[in-house]
Amino acid sequence: MPIKSEITDLWHRYDDGLTAADATDDDLATLDAFLEALEAGEVRAAEKTGDSVTSWEANAWVKEGILLNFTLRHNQTQEYGGVSYNDVLPLRRTDDLADRGTRNTPDGTTIRRGAYLGEDCIMMSPSFVNIGAYVGDGTLVDSCDTVGSCAQLGENVKLGANTLIGGVLEPVEGAPVIIEDGVSLGAGCRVTSGFKIGENSIVGENTLLTPRIPVYDLVDDEVIYGHLPSERRAFTRFVESSVSEHDLFDGGAYKPAVVATDLEEETLEATQQEDALRE
Repeated sequence: MPIKSEITDLWHRYDDGLTAADATDDDLATLDAFLEALEAGEVRAAEKTGDSVTSWEANAWVKEGILLNFTLRHNQTQEYGGVSYNDVLPLRRTDDLADRGTRNTPDGTTIRRGAYLGEDCIMMSPSFVNIGAYVGDGTLVDSCDTVGSCAQLGENVKLGANTLIGGVLEPVEGAPVIIEDGVSLGAGCRVTSGFKIGENSIVGENTLLTPRIPVYDLVDDEVIYGHLPSERRAFTRFVESSVSEHDLFDGGAYKPAVVATDLEEETLEATQQEDALRE
């Protein structure tokens, strides 16, 4: 039975009352095979169904499989690198990364089971990649970065230091954060709640991207929510809010927004630092 069918069957049994106490060795073997498929990149938590960055859709059965790994396993003491911790899953083994040319520096690069890292990736310490995340070939995860559960990062993405890529595990039909190929995020960026960034865009440092914050796209002259189109340069600005003047502050209130402009050729120089790291 294909892994999708096995996970779907297990999910139906869970809906009917299956608990960790009832799970059999065969059930746990199915969950282990599912995690191995995630780590090999054979299954993904989301996939692109069209040409636009907005066409990404969640694979609900994959997210169900991840949730089953939490609900059908017992919390227990785990060991990794001489350190004890408590979780339902051990951390991901990294034996396969060397053959892919992928580097994870010591003392703080943490990869949870069920995460995929492609070829020629770099993980600087401390950084964390959560279950269900997909990190494409040639992508840099810098110091103090977090890649949340089910987040999908394309090829040759650069995450600046102290960047947060949020996780979206529930609801299972909710698309996770998407960062397409060639995107560069400046230090301190936050991308949350299923926001999607189109390929080859450059985002300025400390920018917050979330579906609740408007994106003023000056290229197509429109205000959009939930995604940044491809080939954009984006940065944070503050725009006047609907709150009028108040005794507590002068001049009215302002709210954060994101401004997106044409991606000028000279801005690509910011990504050349990654090339130097690989030479």
